[in-house]
Amino acid sequence: MTTKTVEALLDDIRLLGDEQYAIVTSVRKLIKTLIPSVSEEVKYGGILFCSGVQFCGVFAYRQHVSLELSHGASIIDPHGYLEGSGKGRRHIKLRSAQDIEEKNVSRYLPLALEAARNPGQ
Repeated sequence: MTTKTVEALLDDIRLLGDEQYAIVTSVRKLIKTLIPSVSEEVKYGGILFCSGVQFCGVFAYRQHVSLELSHGASIIDPHGYLEGSGKGRRHIKLRSAQDIEEKNVSRYLPLALEAARNPGQ
């Protein structure tokens, strides 16, 4: 069994639509800008991001892109965009590239990394 590369997954996401592709590539670029030591891997049909610990993932669907925050339940949600009710994860649904800025994704990413590095705090 071969592991899909990030580039191969991006090719597949492009088939979903230009908007999904633009959102995923923009979020990916933002993560790499904010957290330069980040690594990425394809898993569970999305791109997972790690900087010492896995802290988030990006998953593309027909109607939206989901930014999954691994320990999002422990984040105090300053802007009210986190969705979900499970024990650990929370997500932000992105339906347009503008949502990345409008939903303050750049503020959530460092919080997600901090929550992953210090679970339970």
